[in-house]
Amino acid sequence: MVASQSLTAGAIASNFGTARPTVSKHLQILTECELLKQEQNGREIFYHINAKKMKQVADFIEPFRKMWDDRFNILEAVMKAYQTKK
Repeated sequence: MVASQSLTAGAIASNFGTARPTVSKHLQILTECELLKQEQNGREIFYHINAKKMKQVADFIEPFRKMWDDRFNILEAVMKAYQTKK
């Protein structure tokens, strides 16, 4: 949601079936991890994505994604071979 626009905790919470304090706690953790940035506008705090940090996370995950894709492709081939033998 915050990838396309900055939102307040209340606006984010209104899209989920959970209490605002729960959403606020998640936003706090994501902010501490620098995946989100906060911007205060008057009394409201708006959250938006930290694209630079998300790129770092994506770059870190990429080798694992390839590994799992390869493993699932092998598993799929084994399953197809097993089904044709039946």
